[in-house]
Amino acid sequence: MPGVGLIGLGFGAQVHLPAFQAEGWDVVAVCARNRDKARKVADAAGVTHVVTDARELIARGDIDAVAISTPPSTHHALAMAALAAGKHVLCEKPFAMTAREAAQMRDLAATSGRTAMVAHEFRYTPQRRYIKQLVADGQIGKFRICTIEMFMDRYVTAQPRLATWLAFHEHGGGILGALGSHYIDGLRDWFGEISSVHCQLATLRPDVVDADGKARQAEADDTFSLTLNFASGGMATMIASFAATPARGTRIAVMGDEGTLIAEQAGMNPTHDGVVVASRKGSPLARLATPEHLTLAADDRDHRLMAFRMLVRDFTKGIAQGISPAPNFVDGWRCQQVLDAARESAASGRTVEIA
Repeated sequence: MPGVGLIGLGFGAQVHLPAFQAEGWDVVAVCARNRDKARKVADAAGVTHVVTDARELIARGDIDAVAISTPPSTHHALAMAALAAGKHVLCEKPFAMTAREAAQMRDLAATSGRTAMVAHEFRYTPQRRYIKQLVADGQIGKFRICTIEMFMDRYVTAQPRLATWLAFHEHGGGILGALGSHYIDGLRDWFGEISSVHCQLATLRPDVVDADGKARQAEADDTFSLTLNFASGGMATMIASFAATPARGTRIAVMGDEGTLIAEQAGMNPTHDGVVVASRKGSPLARLATPEHLTLAADDRDHRLMAFRMLVRDFTKGIAQGISPAPNFVDGWRCQQVLDAARESAASGRTVEIA
């Protein structure tokens, strides 16, 4: 049974840990700054070893892989250290702080011979996989435009919300990276490389409090608008906000010269099931039956868990085969290029080309 060490116990405890265990991995050790929190998580999951120093975890000889689920500002150092130590790496998104960091991570992964993947697990959800298949099969003809609207009230609270890394630039905060990166990765998966970006960022609900109750102002975006052009033709727009009320979920429309696909979801993340509605050559919109080979069984512990388990399965296969399946560190670098260009566009007001 392969051994994995987990660094970061927020999303790591909710999804990484149960996913690796469910897929037959031995979670050897967990790492968090708060030892008491780490011990509680470890005890509940039957994990023996707890550390507060990531370097100690990475150095363990009984760990084959490291899963990183910490704020983005730490990803570069942790991934580089893990790869240098000969470990396979599964790194959370947003992948890095800059495309330069991402390129260094990509290059070391390539020369290390280790399997290195990025946690864009939503590629594995039935709705997203089915859209990719339908586009590839010519259901919509030539791709022209994709629109995505996501309006959530996550930051609309009676009292200022607790400050986390998401609120501050120095930690890689903002929903463009935290959530937009998932959608950018999905759009790349469907339509290919992105050639230019125009972006606007806003912070509509800046009031936060720190752990001591002191009032602060969030710096990072809680709202964004993106326009993306693709090298192969076609464009996509996305507008997203955590500061909208009432919440209205997410709607994706994919349009070509012969048809349209529509996918909706109640929240910001796709679920383990999902529905695609389609029209071809002017026919009425009708629900399509998701092919059985794309469906996922439910895991009631967390709606994101089955997709993440599929990612872990590919990670495991990649290690056995000596490859890094997509989404890998090349995909992480490509997505980071788009994020960098989006932030440059927001600061300058210009459309930014991507080499």
